[in-house]
Amino acid sequence: MPKISTFRLPLFVWLAAFIVLAAGSFPAAAQQANLLQAEDAFRLSVDRGEDGAIGLHWAIADGYYLYRDHLKVRDASTGSEVTLQTYPGTVESDDPNFGSSEVYYTEAAARLDPATPARVSVTFQGCKKNSICYPPITQTVDTRSLQITTAAVGFGLTSEPAATGEPTAASSGFQLAEDTSGGGMIASLLESGGALWVVGSFLVFGLLLAFTPCVLPMYPILSATLAREGEALTARRGFVLSSAYVLAMAAAFGLLGIVAAWSGQNLQVILQSPYAVGAAAVLFIVLAASTFGLFELQLPAGWVNRIAGIQGGRRGSVIGAAAIGFTSALIVGPCVTAPLAAALLYIAQTGDAGLGAAALFALGLGQGIPLIALGTMGSRALPKAGAWMVQIKHVFGFVFIAAAIWMASRMLPPPATLALWAMLLLGAAVFVGVAEPLARNATNGARFRKTAGLALSLGAGILAIGAASGATDPLRPLAHFAGERDGSNAPPELVFGHANSVAELKQDLSAAGGRPTLVYFTADWCVTCGVIERDVLPARDAIAGLQGFQRIKVDLSTLDQDKQALMRELAVVGPPTMIFFNAQASEIPNSRLVGDVTAEPLKTSMARAVR
Repeated sequence: MPKISTFRLPLFVWLAAFIVLAAGSFPAAAQQANLLQAEDAFRLSVDRGEDGAIGLHWAIADGYYLYRDHLKVRDASTGSEVTLQTYPGTVESDDPNFGSSEVYYTEAAARLDPATPARVSVTFQGCKKNSICYPPITQTVDTRSLQITTAAVGFGLTSEPAATGEPTAASSGFQLAEDTSGGGMIASLLESGGALWVVGSFLVFGLLLAFTPCVLPMYPILSATLAREGEALTARRGFVLSSAYVLAMAAAFGLLGIVAAWSGQNLQVILQSPYAVGAAAVLFIVLAASTFGLFELQLPAGWVNRIAGIQGGRRGSVIGAAAIGFTSALIVGPCVTAPLAAALLYIAQTGDAGLGAAALFALGLGQGIPLIALGTMGSRALPKAGAWMVQIKHVFGFVFIAAAIWMASRMLPPPATLALWAMLLLGAAVFVGVAEPLARNATNGARFRKTAGLALSLGAGILAIGAASGATDPLRPLAHFAGERDGSNAPPELVFGHANSVAELKQDLSAAGGRPTLVYFTADWCVTCGVIERDVLPARDAIAGLQGFQRIKVDLSTLDQDKQALMRELAVVGPPTMIFFNAQASEIPNSRLVGDVTAEPLKTSMARAVR
């Protein structure tokens, strides 16, 4: 087939990456112009006086002020209020947010008695003059070490604070578990064995995640890169290419953490936005089109000639492998996993971008170890040049299209997704040869291919019928017909209430009536959430276990300021996340579930909540 055009790989890759990040960043950039993050506008520091009293000091940026009446301190363990001595400020008679108020400009100070509890939650609120008013900020102070846990204000899709007077988690009647509010997984590992233990643990976490659905698309991408080497591919060459691919992917993970700390943006939510998901789906389609021979992705001729002059033409694709690896992180990035969420939350809470980024780099490196093993196998892992290579390229092409449909399913209606799967199976059937006549003396291989083509065609027909009839589950496209004939066959459903703000959740927890509460963060575009709601929650054990719970759902399909504030208060990175509260509205330690939730972890968390 003649080639239509030639794309320059680095230009295309970096342009795609720029579109993905810029699409999510433009709204936030427009809103935060000339505004400081809350923790920069009001910098809290702590010292101890000669008499043992704890001094709290705020350095306030020019043009900003802090409310005296909104300075509150509570025992971080019990939530009871702690006496705080404050000093007179300036009376702001025409304050647009709270009327006549006493405020501090430039600096503020307060004093805690020496008998203050070991850990206290310090809540404060301020505004920018003639501009926005920040939501209350809560920071935890260890009165023994004088260490401050940095607030996560601004760690949302947009960084413009909501003009709201809602209380924070520490003061609103519910309390996060120590393993979440105290720094989470990284803080626990850091306390156990230091920074090297953290990095090593995240390397192991990455290895455990290497064969999850989020990482599996990386294998055909790397295999397609290796296949372009043809007969020149050796074990050493494969190791170099795959290592460049994996190191670039791991570096992108580390950069994700640094950018999150620098910008205050929740990049997990940005990467799950329709813009990012759509760009990733388009990228898969482009890769599929290249695999089917519609055009060729390659480095610019000038780069190839320059590198060829230095390395004899053998190293040109190393840069390409690294560029593809870096871009692949955008495909893996939208998948929220517990280690990824833990690293981002640690960065948000402590500001330690160095350790957080190192943990994320190790996570990406662990995910890539099997990829390096695949590349090192070299030509032994790939078929020799010939007809098989063409067929393998076609297989990769269909895998890329399947990945594009999987990504696009986050945004498309379920019947439309089923229709796309039907078209994919039908196209695969045609490439297998279902439309070609079978000779009387055909070989067994030809007969097997014909059988596979007919099976693919049958699957396509079933999916098409399901799509036309409004089915939503591609694994059970005709199940709704059985449910219509016999209502008893319909799977039971758990009924969830809904909360869209901190105030609503506070009210729901107060009305729990002595029951534990499950708060479930989900979204229409969250593929993993769909799996949980299809396979995990409808199971009889889950239904029986959750009957005694108050069940609250937070739908992040449309992310507004109130939901962002709720995510910040509960230290939620993205969906799916399940948080379990006891009857006293305190989170159950070691019960939070993030990412791909299965039956056993859910059963364990439910058991902890009812003890």
